[in-house]
Amino acid sequence: MSADNVKTSTIGYPRIGPKREMKKALEEYWAGKSSKEALTAVAKQVEEAAWKTQADSGINMVALDGTCYDQMLDHCTYLGLLPARFQELSGLDAYFAAARGHPPNITALDMSKLMDSNYHYLVPELTATSTPKPNWAPFLEAVRRGQATVGVEKAVPMLIGPITFTVLSRGDFDRSVMIQRLGPAYQTVLNELAKLGVPEVQIHEPVLALSAANQYQADAETVYQSLAGTVPLHLVVPYDDVAADVYPWLVKLPVQAIGLDFCGVPGAPHGNSTCQLIAKYGFPSDKRLGVGIIDGRSPWADNGTAIKVVAALRKHLGPGQALSVQTSASLQHVPLDLNLETELPTAVKSRLAFAQQKLEEMVAVKEAVTGHAGAASDIDLSTYTGAPAMGLTAKAIPTEFFQRPAPFAVRRPQQPQFHAFPTTTIGSFPQTPTIRRARLQYKKGTISEVEYRERIAAEIGYSIGAQEALGLDVLVHGEAERTDMVEYFGMKLNGFCFTQHAWVQSYGSRYVRPPLIVGDVSRQGPMTVHEFELAQSMTSRAFVKGMLTGPTTIINWSFPRKDITRSEQAFQIGLALREEVADLEKAGCRIIQVDDPAIREGLPLKTDRQALYLEWSAAAFRLSCGVATPACQIVTHLCYSNFEEIMAAIDALDADVLTIENSRSDDEMVRALSAYGYSRDLGPGVYDVHSPLVPSVESMAAKARAYVAAGIDISKVWLNPDCGLKTRRWEEVLPSLRNMVAAAKLVREEMGGGKGNARGVTAAK
Repeated sequence: MSADNVKTSTIGYPRIGPKREMKKALEEYWAGKSSKEALTAVAKQVEEAAWKTQADSGINMVALDGTCYDQMLDHCTYLGLLPARFQELSGLDAYFAAARGHPPNITALDMSKLMDSNYHYLVPELTATSTPKPNWAPFLEAVRRGQATVGVEKAVPMLIGPITFTVLSRGDFDRSVMIQRLGPAYQTVLNELAKLGVPEVQIHEPVLALSAANQYQADAETVYQSLAGTVPLHLVVPYDDVAADVYPWLVKLPVQAIGLDFCGVPGAPHGNSTCQLIAKYGFPSDKRLGVGIIDGRSPWADNGTAIKVVAALRKHLGPGQALSVQTSASLQHVPLDLNLETELPTAVKSRLAFAQQKLEEMVAVKEAVTGHAGAASDIDLSTYTGAPAMGLTAKAIPTEFFQRPAPFAVRRPQQPQFHAFPTTTIGSFPQTPTIRRARLQYKKGTISEVEYRERIAAEIGYSIGAQEALGLDVLVHGEAERTDMVEYFGMKLNGFCFTQHAWVQSYGSRYVRPPLIVGDVSRQGPMTVHEFELAQSMTSRAFVKGMLTGPTTIINWSFPRKDITRSEQAFQIGLALREEVADLEKAGCRIIQVDDPAIREGLPLKTDRQALYLEWSAAAFRLSCGVATPACQIVTHLCYSNFEEIMAAIDALDADVLTIENSRSDDEMVRALSAYGYSRDLGPGVYDVHSPLVPSVESMAAKARAYVAAGIDISKVWLNPDCGLKTRRWEEVLPSLRNMVAAAKLVREEMGGGKGNARGVTAAK
């Protein structure tokens, strides 16, 4: 195969900087410590350094990735489609108001998980009258910088496609009409890009990997026909294989290249069917096939499979077929550079490839298949899926481990009882500079373990005292000792490995450092009992919650193994958590929260694959909690995803209390739960923890009234924030929680003077 027929192409890259420069720049700007000019200068430096790294690595076509906060938000501004409430603001003020809210009462856009990833995008709000008023000037300025950085022939602009932008939006509007309105706005920018001489334009349409993609066929054919002919288009469909009934029409769209995912979800039992689709249907010879065979969602290095797959495609499609070697998804989902890690065990590090190393993998695949001898392959495209081996299954675990000892109706009267609208928080309190300083000093050895524990104990004491003063009904210890809700537990479990600098963007300036699952998982010993006992000893209040992270969230927010299925890893974690639940209850804990917010996030994009995933994820949760006695209340938490379609699975968790993110979501989930007939206790969020705004008493009281109006039993409604409070400041948290407690009291009095179950249960000592 001629080297001219094979290229390398990126479809997205980490935009955080090697030292988290964007996080620091954003937070300094929000704190009023730097100017708009300083922020934009850092953003440009980070973008241009990333582009240059890709070009210097030998990438032929560099996707010009970059954003100050979120690319979906960027496209709202490019298209002139920010909601009316932001129009009194301009520039970065409007941009960040849409992301975070703006005083006194401008609420932010809702957030949701992108496809089945842990990246949160800001959800556009559209109406039947929304009309694009495009301003592509900032986008075009970035393209010019990209061309100056890597050369006109390598700089490839990337856009979120009109189908995806519309499908991922919310509001009352006609999708087809909206896509028709977007067409001219996209044509405008394509005309300008043609003038700049770009080699092609990437248009990302991940929603075409959904099972529902056939609903979008007519719209896709119409809009892409209208966009054809101006500049070569590279349609990118990441995050999963496309459905068998979508592939035939997808490859006929009037574009010059189509990038497909050949990897799928790491550890998914079904693997990926793209090779099989090409074996069955072929691929148009007049288009370039983007072979997304380097895994953009996993840090594990390619094991030689990539070369074999590309070689097999070469053999099947013929030597004249144009190909580009690329990643299965944007590299924003993996850490930046493995070279920054100096403490990983050699046996682990040798098996890893972060974003920068994946560039090298792409180049190596290209060189292998275009070399003089070519590359051999024993892969049969018609059967290849890359699925992992099956190991531990539910059948290997006693059936009784997967269920509570009594049904909810029997359990609830035995559990802690409260007046109407009891109040609590989701778990974490602000990670203050004092906490971070103590953690760093302990890590460096400048303070002893005893001193560190004393400082953490002081923080726990402050959190307990603050909650008592505020009048919260159920307290938490505040999680001062935890860097992250997954990393903390990984450090207490066998089978995990940790990095120093492997940060990945979750949203905006929120970066996470997912642990690596490198072996079989088991518990080393008690993980949270000490902190629970310490917190409970500091208060005369009856109840302090035990706080755990659920098995599916630990899987989805880690980098799991690829050699065995996710379900096997989840059951291993579930067995470990089961031991912790038992120890917490033995220590006197009557309320244990097992957060599993990422259950919806990992839902396969294909409907025919979802039942198996939901079955094992709910089973893993019950495995964790089934050891609890009927008198122990199990709480769980879900957030920032569309949960309406998995109601049966949520019910199957069999938690006693469900807390949910809700404040930005217009009570959609509350209404959905009510319509479903969800019968357990419910705590919908009344406080947006990702905004600096302090919600008023009346705004939170209005939400509580709305929950009852939606049909939720007044005796089963809790008031709580959307999520944990670790990223907020105490100056925001204290007045917000004070108002939440006041709102609970207000609606309690309005609805009958607090009649309901009396408290009457004391904590076991």
